[in-house]
Amino acid sequence: MEERLQKILARSGYGSRRTCEELIASGRVKINGLVAKLGEKADPENDQIMVDNQSVAVKQNLVYIALYKPRGVLSTTHSPDRRITVNDLVDTANRVYPVGRLDFDSEGLILLTNDGELANRITHPRYGHEKEYRVLVSKRPDENQINTWRRGVVLNDGYRTSPAQVTLESLYGKGAWLRIILREGRKRQIRQTGATLGLPVVKIIRVRIGNIHIGSLKPRQWRYLSESEIKTLKASQ
Repeated sequence: MEERLQKILARSGYGSRRTCEELIASGRVKINGLVAKLGEKADPENDQIMVDNQSVAVKQNLVYIALYKPRGVLSTTHSPDRRITVNDLVDTANRVYPVGRLDFDSEGLILLTNDGELANRITHPRYGHEKEYRVLVSKRPDENQINTWRRGVVLNDGYRTSPAQVTLESLYGKGAWLRIILREGRKRQIRQTGATLGLPVVKIIRVRIGNIHIGSLKPRQWRYLSESEIKTLKASQ
């Protein structure tokens, strides 16, 4: 049965649908020897689908991994300048992709999987999966700064952040640890919001994505998700 090409690729472990659309748009995907175009459909049972001239294996074991990404590691599958990536830290025979991103200087929980459908739902803003962070700022926030962060902040480029849950966790020297829960994941959002409010961010640790908690994982450590975690994560779609 024919279905959209990006859906087939996502199910085959090539990343989220958005990532697969980028693969197609870049001319790296072929159907029966012809370069595919966005919007095309294919029958995975009867058509030959190739990515970078390698046949696509539609059926494969689905893998779900929780990793504690340290600072100084890229949240990508490969690095053009040989910097360490999250994929360098996990030992699995399956091709997996990071779900969402943590910037180079941030650390904490990141998920890796070859389930493109689930990855798409976790990262797409419309589904609003919560992401929880511990954030160290270099100054002690006042009540007005915290309330403003909760309501939403207009950043330098005009983007207004969505309301967030922000609580003062503890004081730390001249600064403080904040607990922040977001339902959006704009690039460097926490750092930009802190800077806008006069609260420079020193450290970011992501401790939860949806129902998946970082638990006792230490930097560079990883584990497979349990069956119950996978079931709950899918049920929350």
